[in-house]
Amino acid sequence: MSTIRRTAFWGLTVLICASASSSAAAADKLRLLIIDGQNNHNWKEMTPPMKKSLEATARFTVDVATTPDNKAPKDAWDSFRPEFSKYDVVLSNYNGQPWPERVQKALEEYVDNGGGLVIVHAANNSFQGWTEYDKMIGLGWRGNNYGDRVTIDDKGETVRTPKGEGPGAGHGPQHAFTVVVRDSEHPVTKGMPHEWLHAKDELYHGQRGPAQHMHILATAFSAKDQGGTGTNEPMIWVIPYGKGRVFTTVMGHVSGKGDPAIRCVGFQTVVSRGAEWAATGKVTQPIPSDFPTAGKVSLSTSDTDH
Repeated sequence: MSTIRRTAFWGLTVLICASASSSAAAADKLRLLIIDGQNNHNWKEMTPPMKKSLEATARFTVDVATTPDNKAPKDAWDSFRPEFSKYDVVLSNYNGQPWPERVQKALEEYVDNGGGLVIVHAANNSFQGWTEYDKMIGLGWRGNNYGDRVTIDDKGETVRTPKGEGPGAGHGPQHAFTVVVRDSEHPVTKGMPHEWLHAKDELYHGQRGPAQHMHILATAFSAKDQGGTGTNEPMIWVIPYGKGRVFTTVMGHVSGKGDPAIRCVGFQTVVSRGAEWAATGKVTQPIPSDFPTAGKVSLSTSDTDH
């Protein structure tokens, strides 16, 4: 083989290998769908940076499905037909009017058949009265007569408070708070510091629901001097649903562009690792070097432009 032909051959081989490698990398990415469109929080300032931080992990391709707004005519919902089956995991950034029953049933079947679902912050406020959704999220923003409450006491024991007793859902003023990892062996939280400081956010308390098969991964102390309950409230948890997995974090309040809660490296890491686990049951992403510590908040600066 001549030198020119040999060079051309190896050049073509390298090009083919590089193309194959690129195709394999793309195939390895998990397909994630964010659903937004209505929320009592600023979903327009929440979805883009969340999408950007998920894509920055190189683990996901991210699409967005936006519902009609709450003033849209009923027939506007006819075109809202998300194809859940195309995705490995669905992330809800939605808190608004009920979806059409066909969409509700489609989500139930998707998760029951093995799909992953991620619930972020106010998405757990939504769909009161949708029984299967309540089972998927475990706890939601509900009154104290809606279902049981689950907390962790100072000994690390789970406390279940029956419906009708104790507070319903709420939160005090926004503030930075310490997240305490309760299961350091779960794929989502493995490698995280036992305690880390989350940026200024709403600390949810008094969540209510069936909370069946619920496994709490992390909590935060809801201090009474911050309008809280004086106990350890769930911040991150997981629940099986059929063959699928549901991951919830109630952190992530956004009212305007650049709010610190969604810029917190801890929050971003929790969401991306939770999404990977919901999709696959495993987590391959490392804990980033700038993850928050017990005494220091860590804010990302790369997601403020969108």
